[in-house]
Amino acid sequence: MVRTSDVFDLLRDGRPRTRAQLAEATGLARSTIAARVDVLMKLGLVAPYGDGRSTGGRPPSLFALNPASRVVVGVDVGATHAVAAMCDLSGAVLSEHRSDLDVASGPEEVLGWVSATVGQLLAETRRPAADLAAIGIGLPGPVEHSTGRPMNPPIMPGWDRFDVPGRVQRDYPVPVLIDNDVNIMALGEQQTHFTDVDDLVLIKVATGIGAGIISGGSLQRGAQGTAGDLGHVRVLRGAGVLCRCGNEGCLEAVAAGPALAARLREQGRDVQTTQDVVDLVRAGDLAALHEIRQAGRDIGEVLATMVNLINPSVVVIGGRLANSGEHLLAGIREVVYLRSLPLATQSLRVVSSRAGAEAGVLGAASMAITHVLSPESIEAASAAVG
Repeated sequence: MVRTSDVFDLLRDGRPRTRAQLAEATGLARSTIAARVDVLMKLGLVAPYGDGRSTGGRPPSLFALNPASRVVVGVDVGATHAVAAMCDLSGAVLSEHRSDLDVASGPEEVLGWVSATVGQLLAETRRPAADLAAIGIGLPGPVEHSTGRPMNPPIMPGWDRFDVPGRVQRDYPVPVLIDNDVNIMALGEQQTHFTDVDDLVLIKVATGIGAGIISGGSLQRGAQGTAGDLGHVRVLRGAGVLCRCGNEGCLEAVAAGPALAARLREQGRDVQTTQDVVDLVRAGDLAALHEIRQAGRDIGEVLATMVNLINPSVVVIGGRLANSGEHLLAGIREVVYLRSLPLATQSLRVVSSRAGAEAGVLGAASMAITHVLSPESIEAASAAVG
């Protein structure tokens, strides 16, 4: 049986189609297609789009996705900042807010900002709260995606197992989707700059190191949502180096921003933050250039194994350290192409993030849109108006 969601799926690409074209594609009778399209129009998800070419008589009506019918909000919460953007159902950004915000201040303060900002975005775009279909939020720590609760997040005191969706839904009773920051960055890159790529890995290199994995077109979260935690994989150069997780030898302990800053301080450089490291690299400091290139090699050591196991066609390097330019990429490529299987690297691209600082918020919005336009959501909405 072809459902209303199956008809809608044909129209999601934005290309207008007639009832006859929809009937041919689905095998349904014209009367059945007319009924399905009528339901989608009542939901506002589909709208008339001019007329088709006539072969004699009245031109046939065209129908297409109506991206303006509803809106979503994507939120990217970092360690010391937050970004929220309102988007239509095509992912186009309608309005955006940024703020300095310390995630360590706790969930009530941060999520209070989220709710207040959603209200501001609705007001700025002159959309009623009834038009808000879903909210997607990325957090800088491990998240149990099925419940939206952070799980033992190392830089988020007071957030452990906090009911994030429930807190936001006190103000906005819509679906609230939560994921970690690296996963939403991967979604943001794939949805905005690599739409034709089904197998992509995004590596975020900043205070920590993590990976967002898209395989076969789907984000891979793993059983508990910890897939892609590269930062705590053991590397050769890390022997004897303690990591904040309690183990020793972790990639993060030798290649993340704080580790590079610490080694540069030992060499007499005035470096405190990851951004200070980036600034030194950009200034051409030889010690910083050496450290960033070696960090790339260390990351490449772990990534080479991932390339062999997952076989992505694109690896995107993002995060604050990626802003140091080609030096980090050069170190990563050096080891990945040396250590991975020739077939796995035959067409592999290792590139810098194209979405940059927007990757997270765009990915959070994409996560919300995917939920709103999922077959399950379409069927539930259709039943309500049918």
